[in-house]
Amino acid sequence: MAQPLHPAHRLSDNSPTAGRMSSVLLWAGAAIGGLVVIGALALWFHYGSQVFFEMIRTGFAACF
Repeated sequence: MAQPLHPAHRLSDNSPTAGRMSSVLLWAGAAIGGLVVIGALALWFHYGSQVFFEMIRTGFAACF
């Protein structure tokens, strides 16, 4: 008689690094998002709001 390919019970990963990878990815995503916000604020303060929005609009127009 054929056996099922997957076990009926989910195997749990009890290793010390079980939840570490998702945590690292979450922190890396938060760090990248923070850097983007800091960069946007730096451009805003350097160029002013009118030039900042014009640069964003021009960048979107160039992409599409």
